[in-house]
Amino acid sequence: MTDVTLAFDADNHLGETPIWSAEEQALWWVNCEHPPELHRWSPESGEHAFWPMPQRIGGFVPKQGGGLLVALADGLYDFDPDSGALAPRVASPLPPHVKLHECHCDRQGRFWIGAYDHNFPADRATKGASWFRLDGDRLTPVIEGIAVANGLAFSPDGRTMYASDSPTRSVQAYDLDPDTGEISNGRTFIQLRDGEGFVDGATVDCEGGYWLANVAAGRLRRYLPDGTLDRIVELPFSNPTKPAFGGPDLKTLYVTSTKMEMASFMEPTAPNGGIYQLRPGETGVPEVPFAG
Repeated sequence: MTDVTLAFDADNHLGETPIWSAEEQALWWVNCEHPPELHRWSPESGEHAFWPMPQRIGGFVPKQGGGLLVALADGLYDFDPDSGALAPRVASPLPPHVKLHECHCDRQGRFWIGAYDHNFPADRATKGASWFRLDGDRLTPVIEGIAVANGLAFSPDGRTMYASDSPTRSVQAYDLDPDTGEISNGRTFIQLRDGEGFVDGATVDCEGGYWLANVAAGRLRRYLPDGTLDRIVELPFSNPTKPAFGGPDLKTLYVTSTKMEMASFMEPTAPNGGIYQLRPGETGVPEVPFAG
């Protein structure tokens, strides 16, 4: 059984988007809301810093040359952690109730982002969000009709993109052209069954294994590139939101979590809201910074 321990007692309402900085040997992540914050923590020194955000923060990526590209509810902003300054880069094309959310860079340093239609779950049929690719100063919609974008990850060779609309309990795989950024051949990669919780964030390891945070079920699920379920890691908390490999050897898997109220498919023995860690045996893939 894999040992899962509390790495940092973040006490986040909605911890998301863990990203390991090899340069700083530190873990970055966000608390999306209540309150919106960007966090950085060094496991070696124990140093923890955070930056309040002026509105809901969905995620971020590191940029080539330093700084971060931050996804706030209404657009993308360049952020300087040293000064705390935010500079608008691209406005969201979506209405105010649809907020930018899950994001990551592919292996070529392109930026991809999905959104979260906040009319869901009150209106279970709402699908006003999309998945976007950032092309220059424009967010180009590439997958439309989304309620809650999650599960974004890219295969180690950069030729497969994974993305989900969480309420469907499925993850789709797409062929990704590394040169153009175009996607094609969408197909179902994972389909959870009733009682198996929901799809949240994901990452991949260097062998191509896809690690899914199985929110409300207290599990991580690792899938092989052909979609075969390789194994399930049982967690002591119920609401994992996203895993990320880190540590000096990229063998520590950090997992964010949320205290949001939702029906749980397991009885937790540890609190939600913290950053947890485990050593599953696989090695992660180094982050590619935003090249724009």
